[in-house]
Amino acid sequence: MTTEELESKLQGGTETQTLDIKAACDWNADTMAKDILAMTNVRDGGYIIIGVEDGTFARQGINAMQRATYAIETMRDQLRAFADPHVTFTVEFPRDSTGLEYAVLRVMPFEEIPVICATDRAGLRRGVVYYRNSNARVESAAVSNSYDMHDIILTATVKMMRRLRASGFTVDDQPDEAAETRRRLEEERENL
Repeated sequence: MTTEELESKLQGGTETQTLDIKAACDWNADTMAKDILAMTNVRDGGYIIIGVEDGTFARQGINAMQRATYAIETMRDQLRAFADPHVTFTVEFPRDSTGLEYAVLRVMPFEEIPVICATDRAGLRRGVVYYRNSNARVESAAVSNSYDMHDIILTATVKMMRRLRASGFTVDDQPDEAAETRRRLEEERENL
């Protein structure tokens, strides 16, 4: 992420479905897991920026000791226990226009199957789908309404259809056999 991209995200001054902010802190899988699980179930994934005060959006940046805790392989290993299927994410350390450094997690959207929580740990519940809701104040939470579930199912369906099409599968536009039989029976009954 470039300085310009970081500035663009920080200047908005608000969290969105695809942007979450966290105060400066060390990496901790227990405190980050819910947000990562929720973000991966959003159509385009999103970003978690660490080094910005919650509520005020005051810029803090992270220090060298905090940065050292964001070791991507360790982070990925720790997150495996939380997600089914796995979550894909990266970490970068861009600087803003004043020189402050941040940890930025880029959480990729799920590949085809929505991610569910795989553990009862850190306040999370096994078998629950987490999502960045958009019907109220944006937050990472368990799916609790039909609109959010619809978004997740639609995203999964589109991804599956694209994969199947790339593999050579097509959808037959012809009516199914049962529907065709019903249509013919209706025609015959009308002609009696």
